[in-house]
Amino acid sequence: MAKVHISPNRTTDKTIRAIDRKRENERRKMFHHAREHAGLFSKKLVQRLIDREIIETNSVEAVQETMEKQLLQMGQMEEFDLQMKLAPVRTLVQDANVVSLYLTQYLIEDLINHPAIMDIFGEDLDIYRAIDSVMKVLRPQL
Repeated sequence: MAKVHISPNRTTDKTIRAIDRKRENERRKMFHHAREHAGLFSKKLVQRLIDREIIETNSVEAVQETMEKQLLQMGQMEEFDLQMKLAPVRTLVQDANVVSLYLTQYLIEDLINHPAIMDIFGEDLDIYRAIDSVMKVLRPQL
């Protein structure tokens, strides 16, 4: 039987595809878990943002409902829309949690215009860290 010659490019391509599949599966599981427990995560998340003085609100319930809605819809977004949403904060941290990145950008860009939000404080990285402190449980352990 002849020995199959494996070119370095072919091996590299296979490795890249395997990594992409792994990341896509991880992201799909994170979105599914976030959707299943959206109510619990939204309550914890809003409480953490208030405790760390990131947001100032006049209606905690309204902000919780909005965050829950985002967690429910996140997994149903088109890939292009998700990437466009993440683009401004993609380089915020290395090996970022995609759910935390999405919610950070949502808070900075969209939630600031919500009638229940009086003000948002902190830099993008501070906001990401506060959100990720709650959402890190979604990430599979290595």
